[in-house]
Amino acid sequence: MRASLIQIAVDERESVADRRQRAVALVREQAGADLVVLPELWTTGAFAYDDFGPEAEPLEGPTYEAMAKAAADAGVWLHAGSIPERDPEGPLYNTSLVFSPSGDLAAAYRKIHRFGFDKGEAVLMGAGGDLVTVRLPDTTLGLGTCYDLRFPELFRSLTAAGAEILVLPAGWPERRRAHWTLLARARAVENQAFVLACGTAGTHAGVPQAGHSIVVDPWGEVLAEAGAGEEVLTVEFDPAKVAETREQFPALKDRMLGLEPPRR
Repeated sequence: MRASLIQIAVDERESVADRRQRAVALVREQAGADLVVLPELWTTGAFAYDDFGPEAEPLEGPTYEAMAKAAADAGVWLHAGSIPERDPEGPLYNTSLVFSPSGDLAAAYRKIHRFGFDKGEAVLMGAGGDLVTVRLPDTTLGLGTCYDLRFPELFRSLTAAGAEILVLPAGWPERRRAHWTLLARARAVENQAFVLACGTAGTHAGVPQAGHSIVVDPWGEVLAEAGAGEEVLTVEFDPAKVAETREQFPALKDRMLGLEPPRR
């Protein structure tokens, strides 16, 4: 499998429409990849709280339409990162979109764990409640978003639901970059799964971003890691390594807690 993580920079001087066009061009350049991933809230910036409401879109809004076409044009599975979604009957959500190579929506995931404690996303957006996996021809993706990375029970539940590749778009701040790398490797090791974690570059509302998108294998080895600036991180790996690792070192079979059926 060939995966490309697009670590796009969020420049506050750039309009959302212009950034969307740039993202479309970057996706189309990845023709030949199997899976392409964009980061969290790349249309607005993950810390640009004042923009969430004004820039929120319905699920099938302009970003949906642009990303669906970009996926079809490139012929790739596209995790289009997340957008501030405006539900006409509810609050805003931090919603990830996954498209098939034909441009059809394969899945939408509303972020479960919202960051901010008593402000920001935690106040402005609603919490999702569903685990989401996506079946690809040769493997299964499990979806999380940014702050979700700190909650191992989510990823264990995704693993129990069949996930072999854990995909995580993020807007992770530079000041906690050490946690980003540590937690991505931990989620890979404890679930014996690949982790594809795609961050942003640039500065969101005065908050410098960590960048350093990372791909980790089921043994916790870093296969590739980006720098701090805008770039496309491309890596090739064999999804069959998940089953091989779980057979060689069957730690997941020794689980004693948390064995209730996963929510779907």
